[in-house]
Amino acid sequence: MAEDPAGGRRRRLVTRDRDGDSVVAGDPETDPRRLRRIRRGYDAWARVYDWFARATASVGGVRAACVRALDLAPGDTVVEFGCGPGVNLPALRDAVGPSGRVVGVDISPRMLDRAAGLVERHDWGNVSLVEGDAERPPVAAAAGVLATFVTSLFADPYRVVSRWCDLADAVVVAAFVPEGNGAANAALRAFVAVNGRLFDARGDDPLGRLAERTAAARRALDDGAAVRERDQRLFGTIAVETGRNR
Repeated sequence: MAEDPAGGRRRRLVTRDRDGDSVVAGDPETDPRRLRRIRRGYDAWARVYDWFARATASVGGVRAACVRALDLAPGDTVVEFGCGPGVNLPALRDAVGPSGRVVGVDISPRMLDRAAGLVERHDWGNVSLVEGDAERPPVAAAAGVLATFVTSLFADPYRVVSRWCDLADAVVVAAFVPEGNGAANAALRAFVAVNGRLFDARGDDPLGRLAERTAAARRALDDGAAVRERDQRLFGTIAVETGRNR
């Protein structure tokens, strides 16, 4: 199982403790309880999340804008952290062509099961799925890294996104941000409150936590990329942040 994770089949490349949580020896930031909570939340919502993500895939042009921002070329390798049920996989595969590679990484086995069904139905031999933690990327290098609505899950988004900047030529992050008008912010607050488990944003101020983590990811791109771009969509409630080192 030590082969390249982009080799065309699903592999599990993370170390696990006796409770099934991914851990790295000596890493003080590893929190098995947090990882277990996130995994269970997404496992439980996998079917509904799959339906919702596909039904809203074109809303605001967010996902298409993310793929364009990566500026991928045929033959490139692209990694999506938090690939979920695979909503972005078709567009990513189109961008890199049959000679490129797409690696989807997710911590939820049930999300990956749904993504695997998509890959199998289309017989995509150059798309691989890896069960792993985006905080410790199971890949060494890529032309591009994509993460849509994932940075809110990290206790230290700055640290995680900085790692992504070290391994990829381009990093694109899409996240919810409370920077729109009053009505948009109210809708976003309600959405995050209802779905707090999926955003790991529980507590008295879920929107505040979401804003803090989004800002931390943005700072990592500011510090780790030579060229920065920002595209706000859906009345300012979603930002597509791009950092390039090429």
